[in-house]
Amino acid sequence: MALQKLFLALNRNIPNHFISFMKATIKHNDQTIEVDLSKPIDISIPLTNTDENPIAWYIEKPVIEPVVFGDWIGKVSEGKSSTNFNNIFFNPHGHGTHTECLGHITHDFYSINESLKQFFFLAELVSIVPESQDENLVITREQIKKTLNTSIEFGSNTEALIIRTLPNFKIKKHLKYSNTNPPYLEESAAHFIREIGIKHLLIDLPSVDKEHDEGKLLAHKAFWNVKDVNNLNPNARLDSTITEMIFVDDNVEDGNYLLNLQIASFENDASPSKPILYSIL
Repeated sequence: MALQKLFLALNRNIPNHFISFMKATIKHNDQTIEVDLSKPIDISIPLTNTDENPIAWYIEKPVIEPVVFGDWIGKVSEGKSSTNFNNIFFNPHGHGTHTECLGHITHDFYSINESLKQFFFLAELVSIVPESQDENLVITREQIKKTLNTSIEFGSNTEALIIRTLPNFKIKKHLKYSNTNPPYLEESAAHFIREIGIKHLLIDLPSVDKEHDEGKLLAHKAFWNVKDVNNLNPNARLDSTITEMIFVDDNVEDGNYLLNLQIASFENDASPSKPILYSIL
């Protein structure tokens, strides 16, 4: 608190351009952008062991509980432990915001920790109302093509696409998706996203594919350019990722952002993740 008061006192006599010490100037390819690192926009969903946690793919809620050895319980409030010492059981695909690599659908093992080696990307956020097709809600190629508004300033440097589906109720953070046939991305839409050079796709749904699709996974395969899951083609996109079950609040406007895509270092096809956006000044 004393340091904060000192800083505020000093600021009265310091020009404004010296005060904004959290602003960063970033050179990326041929572009230079400025962001304020003190104003992150978190678009991840917290993982809890309560009924508030979202769930997909027919599993139960996460389990977070203290380790027990005989009469010793790893919980300070129980009186025998000096630390809280929990085990956590969860599934990254079914329990919240997660980032996956093409190893999610291939016969051979590929790790998200080995696939994602850079963590900052120029991104565009778009909002789309999925189209009704029979009993399905679908995000189409034409919708994405019409909605994208990547400015000439950023052009082909945009590496990540963030899709917010509408309507955008906050209950998305707590939904139980199993057997509800959520909206999904049509194959040609995923193919178009790949064609325009997007390497990282983020969406506020449990999957880019239809819930019950007979294992076809057409959008996953189109985005990663996987021709054969049993014998991976040389031009499959090993360095591209899909992030599902995000939540982008309504107060975040569509447009260009700097994305910091954070994962845990799991040697697994997917990891829980924390995508952070920064407004471009």
